Amino acid sequence: MSWGGLLAALGVANYIKASTGPQTNTAIKQIGFNHIKTMETKTTTTVLHKADTRGKANHGWLNSHHSFSFANYYNPERMNFGVLRVLNDDVVSAGMGFGTHPHNNMEIISIPLEGDLEHKDSMGTSAVIKQGDIQVMSAGTGILHSEYNANKDKEVKFLQIWVVPNEKGVAPRYDQITLNVEDRKNKLQQILSPDADDSGVWIHQNAWFNMTSMEAGKSLDYSLKDPQNNGVYAFVIEGDVSINGQKLERRDGFGLWDVENLEISANSNTEVLLMEIPMNIE
Repeated sequence: MSWGGLLAALGVANYIKASTGPQTNTAIKQIGFNHIKTMETKTTTTVLHKADTRGKANHGWLNSHHSFSFANYYNPERMNFGVLRVLNDDVVSAGMGFGTHPHNNMEIISIPLEGDLEHKDSMGTSAVIKQGDIQVMSAGTGILHSEYNANKDKEVKFLQIWVVPNEKGVAPRYDQITLNVEDRKNKLQQILSPDADDSGVWIHQNAWFNMTSMEAGKSLDYSLKDPQNNGVYAFVIEGDVSINGQKLERRDGFGLWDVENLEISANSNTEVLLMEIPMNIE
């Protein structure tokens, strides 16, 4: 299936607005494609996505930045990084959110940065996630869900990440955990893996996610779990950092492959998400 067909099948343009009051399902207006310049730097084994080159969508109630093509933002050079299909940096206004919409055959991970995000789905799940929580939803054969800001007085900010699974047609599944954010201070905290018995949540893919909060001047090393098949996409949540000599700033993305180790140096107090994922989609 082409990427265009996959986008249509996944219904990425079909998000609708929700409110905590009486709801009217209002489709997001088509606002046209965002033909911003890619402004990415490539070598044979790296790709750099500067923060201000991401796709942008401001719907009033939702302000979103897309590291990869999503909904009204389409850039053929930024469809994915390996099996990493979506990395959205979302800000949702108080009391607003995404109305009920479908997904299938995708691993969807949500990482709250500020505020409280309420989730409801067709499996009967009702939960609130907040900073320090990690949420995963294996859409599998199909699921309907909604997400909205649980607070009426402040925004909610979160990262929404989609990973193409290595197995289709699985039973839909929801999981949520709360982590101690102090356990990532100047060290790597694993938040996701392929193993249900390992640290963090798990997904149907040979992937490992780690987060770290580093103080200025501190350094860390990361060794890939599967360097023969995987690459790493690093996303700088806050601060300034250097990874294998590449200087990165807030909300920059940096993908590396054909490497075995990463050398991470904090140039200021920083928070980084590392996503090790297969480079080939099965």
